[in-house]
Amino acid sequence: MTAFSAPVKEIDQELEQKFQRLKEEIRGFGSLAVAFSGGVDSTFLVRAAHDVLGDHMMAVTARSESFPERELREAEEFCRSEGIRHQVVDSEELEIEGFSHNPKNRCYLCKHELFEKILGIAKENGIDFVAEGSNMDDNGDYRPGLTAVSELGVKSPLRDVGLNKEEIRRLSKAMHLPTWNKQSFACLSSRFVYGEEITRERLHMVDQAEQLLLDLGFHQVRVRIHGGTIARIEVLPEEFPRLMQDEIRRTIVMSFKSYGFAYVTMDLQGYRSGSMNETLTREQMKHGTEA
Repeated sequence: MTAFSAPVKEIDQELEQKFQRLKEEIRGFGSLAVAFSGGVDSTFLVRAAHDVLGDHMMAVTARSESFPERELREAEEFCRSEGIRHQVVDSEELEIEGFSHNPKNRCYLCKHELFEKILGIAKENGIDFVAEGSNMDDNGDYRPGLTAVSELGVKSPLRDVGLNKEEIRRLSKAMHLPTWNKQSFACLSSRFVYGEEITRERLHMVDQAEQLLLDLGFHQVRVRIHGGTIARIEVLPEEFPRLMQDEIRRTIVMSFKSYGFAYVTMDLQGYRSGSMNETLTREQMKHGTEA
């Protein structure tokens, strides 16, 4: 018996109904390729699609400068352990015209290039549809990547059935998925101020900095980069006291400087998704794909 059909006390009737609608939507695709980052949402969608469609689905993961090696390894291990067909595709986002200048539609440029590749892989494998793992919470922020999703006909089944992040975590826990309480993650390019150049060297600086914080035991982290030399650390407010412990603080400062940062700062608002979007006006968000 799969986790899909097992009765689970964490799931109430309303959530169970969404769950059933998700299964029916996936079944209606017949065959499906899922863009798989290894995060909470895409892991849940990959597992759901595999439980429903079996060998008529596959997961596709992009390998790029903006995607930490640890995330790729976890995605590969999950598919290996679950017996899910998995393909890794190289995404050369820094080669996309205009991407490295970090325009406001950066995510649109990246997603358009990536999903065109995944659509090609799906066609080569005789798969009819491609899906991605955005959820209802993604409707409340500036997400130009979703414009590319819509334009290319990529499916968003989690949003279609009205699932939000908290519900996906509950379902993931009920299904014994290792990602049910995994920290939220977005590509490393999202750590840059709009208009500031994205380079391989700076991406590596951010990757090293965030990996250090994770290794030190912080759960949800972001290291935003300003001017190429300033690190702005975001952690959960309840982890502020630990961040300021002398030994940990000194370790962070010394390590960050060895990575290439000149200044190491702490954001007093703490972690929040999409904090770089706070500099955008409503009009800029509206016309993000035209910037």
